[in-house]
Amino acid sequence: MYSPEAENIIVVKDLVKKFGSFVANDRLSFEVKKGEIFGFLGANGAGKTTAIKILCGLSYPNSGELTVGGFDIYKEREKIKKNIGYMSQRFSLYDDLTVFENIRFYAGIYGLRRRVIEERASALMEKLAMKESRNMLIRDIPLGWKQKLAFSVAIIHHPKIVFLDEPTGGVDPITRRQFWDMIFEASRNGITVFVTTHYMDEAEYCDRVSIMVDGKISALNTPENLKKQYDAESMNDVFLKLARTKVN
Repeated sequence: MYSPEAENIIVVKDLVKKFGSFVANDRLSFEVKKGEIFGFLGANGAGKTTAIKILCGLSYPNSGELTVGGFDIYKEREKIKKNIGYMSQRFSLYDDLTVFENIRFYAGIYGLRRRVIEERASALMEKLAMKESRNMLIRDIPLGWKQKLAFSVAIIHHPKIVFLDEPTGGVDPITRRQFWDMIFEASRNGITVFVTTHYMDEAEYCDRVSIMVDGKISALNTPENLKKQYDAESMNDVFLKLARTKVN
């Protein structure tokens, strides 16, 4: 559960990432609290995914000071990977493996023992009402189930932080709401949720939101404070005002 007084679990100071002469992340600075649902928003090409890859220990920054879960991004990347979960819209589960095989595969990667995997897999399928689907191939189950299963698998090892990169793309509004109920539960259980989305109504669910424009953070605050700051009725209006300001 988020509290403004909670400890910082992600600290980013002056993050710079370049690809040749192109600056993908231009001196990003922000903190994320333990248990917080932190929205990391921006248009395509704004630099969100680049920053997430760095925070997950998959890429090095050119400069900056960064800690994730208390671990240094330069010296302790393997420890970071063991303490986070990750889910992408485009790739999370293997279509040619069954529901249980996917759970067992990812839980094994996260270092869980066989007995623990069996226990958590059974509990997970019970919770998601997927016991009858245990031996179904992932390709044969509905997209909404895939997304909820992928999120559950991403936190099966009880990580400190889970990174969600546009996790609800392509699913219907009811499934999106159910997915966010799972996010709220994870936050209540102390997991920090770092999420990107193009659905501005989902930004309203976040404790705080940052908005990136061309590699820089143009705004960072609670949804309510951002709407007041930009005299906007919704987060969609806030986003459009920032984007138009940059274009103009």
